[in-house]
Amino acid sequence: MRSTSFHRSGTVLTAEIVDGDGPPLVIVPGVMSDAATWRPVVERLGLPNPVVTINRRGRVPSGPLGPDYSVRTEVDDLHHILDALGGAVELFGWSYGGLIALEAACERPDLRSLIAYEPVSAPFAPAAIPALRAAVDRGDLDAAVGLVNTDVSGFSAEYVAALRESPAWAVLRPLAAPLPTELEAINVYPANLQRYRALTVPVTLLLGELNANAEPYGTAFDRIADALPQARIDLLPGQGHLAHAQAPQLLARHIAATVGARTGQEPEEIGSTGR
Repeated sequence: MRSTSFHRSGTVLTAEIVDGDGPPLVIVPGVMSDAATWRPVVERLGLPNPVVTINRRGRVPSGPLGPDYSVRTEVDDLHHILDALGGAVELFGWSYGGLIALEAACERPDLRSLIAYEPVSAPFAPAAIPALRAAVDRGDLDAAVGLVNTDVSGFSAEYVAALRESPAWAVLRPLAAPLPTELEAINVYPANLQRYRALTVPVTLLLGELNANAEPYGTAFDRIADALPQARIDLLPGQGHLAHAQAPQLLARHIAATVGARTGQEPEEIGSTGR
């Protein structure tokens, strides 16, 4: 694995790359994640393809969000990286990264495929933003990590207490710093979901079985799935929104099966629902 940098309008964007042969698989993480948090999935993919995991802005060693940050900023960042890679990639986005990937896909004809794992769109947990903003503004990243797990993801106080005692807590603290700004950006972004119907690139939507029809991830998923009747839907059995952390082998198998089908490898049967 190696690191590389992309420079756009004075901002450094970085990515972790696993070299290989064939079209690259580009991974766009969402909030509270970076390239490092996706290594357990990347290490289990077993694909010959190069894998490029983006450190979006706001994640070290990439640059800050910037004063005029918006979803548009993220989409243009992704375009810049895809252009540098040659464009014809297999694109994967998780959560906010799924929204970024979908928006970019609508604006370029050269993608080979798109996988979006529980992409989000407005409205998305708007009630949680004021408390998250207050916590980050006063420098209390511990409170911000707790709030995103309870007020956004719906985990119990007991779950958060156990998480706080785990090594993951130290990883999550710095990732909470850009969180309120990112959530604000999602909630003011006028995504035109109906234009997703015009996408001709093969699209696969991944849904954690535990989030089906549940706020906020399942309902956000339903809005986007309704706008993509042409998409294939794969269920992640026994999972919610965090399969990259809780079941990386399972998630890697789903991604590898989809990409493998595109690159001529024999995909494994893993429980697609189809459409």
